[in-house]
Amino acid sequence: MFEIIAEPNRRAILNLLVASEQSVGEIERQLGMPQPTVSKHLRVLREAGFVESTTDAQRRVYRLKPGALQELDAWLAPFRQFWSAHVDALERHLDRTHRKTRRTKKTRSRR
Repeated sequence: MFEIIAEPNRRAILNLLVASEQSVGEIERQLGMPQPTVSKHLRVLREAGFVESTTDAQRRVYRLKPGALQELDAWLAPFRQFWSAHVDALERHLDRTHRKTRRTKKTRSRR
């Protein structure tokens, strides 16, 4: 799963599909990639369960498929909690440092 989304072009395609369904041609134009490259990446994403497609007249339209992304999100959840605690601790530290700096500046300006 991570190997699939590690590829920058695939992430760019996923980012486009977050906003709306896109045809191969629309993805090609927006990302400036050749059609065979877009198709190759879409095939990989489809086989991994990240996207699905429907046929609209003569064009194939792709959209995100939430299952694989939800699985990824569930796996990342404990790591978010870890980082959240560390970010909160950093924020508290910076607040204390900022308050000390302001007090020191006030004391200096009174002298």
